[in-house]
Amino acid sequence: MARPDKAAAVAELSDQFRDSNAVVLTEYRGLTVAQLKQLRRALSGNATYAVVKNTLSAIAAKQAGVEIADDQLAGPSAVAFVTGDPVEAAKGLRDFAKANPQLVIKGGVLDGRSLSAADITKLADLESREVLLAKLAGAMKASLFGAAYLFTAPTAKAVRTIDALREKRATEEQAA
Repeated sequence: MARPDKAAAVAELSDQFRDSNAVVLTEYRGLTVAQLKQLRRALSGNATYAVVKNTLSAIAAKQAGVEIADDQLAGPSAVAFVTGDPVEAAKGLRDFAKANPQLVIKGGVLDGRSLSAADITKLADLESREVLLAKLAGAMKASLFGAAYLFTAPTAKAVRTIDALREKRATEEQAA
């Protein structure tokens, strides 16, 4: 029979798994409480970071329909539940792990797809959503300018041809 406090913890964790865009599993062994607080502050706005028990996490993930590999839930684990931009959260974790090598990114889940630690690093290397949208807008604007030039080119060529004929006639009349 499950204890009520464990059942409540599993229910809360499964709600967090359901409400998250992505989940990143880490190992926090060797980090101080102050460093964990600093990490939580760095992730605020995009993710919540919680130290969890592996068995309760596995049960809650299964209840939420999230597939987590067994090797990712080995050792002392903490989970970043990403509710904001997954790229920004991955960048925050990567940057913190660079400054504090005790934090090890094990893997995670994004949109139902399992991610390895290398995949999360690739995700962190992406540019932010705003930058990608700006690049897309710039590319679309450039293609519109190209199309506008293509449509106006025959007209401009006709104007130049008529102007050249007018100048030729003017020089012929002066010569005659």
